Amino acid sequence: MAIVTVDFDGTLYKGDSFKIMFQIAKKEYTSKEWIPVIGGLGKAGISGIINGKNAFKKEFFKAFAKGFRGKTKQEMDTFFEKLVDLGKTEVHTELIDRIKEHQNNGDTIILLSGALQPFLEAFVKEVDLKDIHIISTTLTYYPNGVCTGELGNIVNGEGKVTEVKKWIMRAKKEGHISNEELHEIWAYADSETDIPLFHLADYPVVVNPTPAMKQVAVNNAWPLF
Repeated sequence: MAIVTVDFDGTLYKGDSFKIMFQIAKKEYTSKEWIPVIGGLGKAGISGIINGKNAFKKEFFKAFAKGFRGKTKQEMDTFFEKLVDLGKTEVHTELIDRIKEHQNNGDTIILLSGALQPFLEAFVKEVDLKDIHIISTTLTYYPNGVCTGELGNIVNGEGKVTEVKKWIMRAKKEGHISNEELHEIWAYADSETDIPLFHLADYPVVVNPTPAMKQVAVNNAWPLF
């Protein structure tokens, strides 16, 4: 048995889920909903100047999520269904076929991404992927089911390695897998931020790489997909 982790943006999904969210929001966010987003842009800009592009994206993601504040779970589900419908032409169908091959071999699939969990849940339903575990960025809700506009931990970079290790430890503790059953870890991903995950994996596979990431793959003898 293998644990197979699959990244989302740029990998299973060839596009960028955040850009799709932004397109929908431009049509549906009210002026009031844009206020906290615009307010967070300043913080994101400062973070980007100090810590780089990935830090900017992280802070902007947090600011953007504040526009969800006050929406019900049903409203959020409808929003993410629209995202899936808009972006379904960007699905990496060959990788979906590969995932199903892994499942036929008895492997466990984890969709591992910084993208929002409700988007990924709607996505796997749309492409008819079953028995998929999802580790991703969560939205938080008040007890009455209304979105707070706050994000849980953003699953990215080294955080992916941490989350996979935690998932394996929990699965072993709960008796879902044993040391004898877990033979290897696979990682399908596309970018430089996934390098820590590639180093964790017994079988790293680089998907849709940029020229720079392709060179990293060549230097490490990592196969391309």
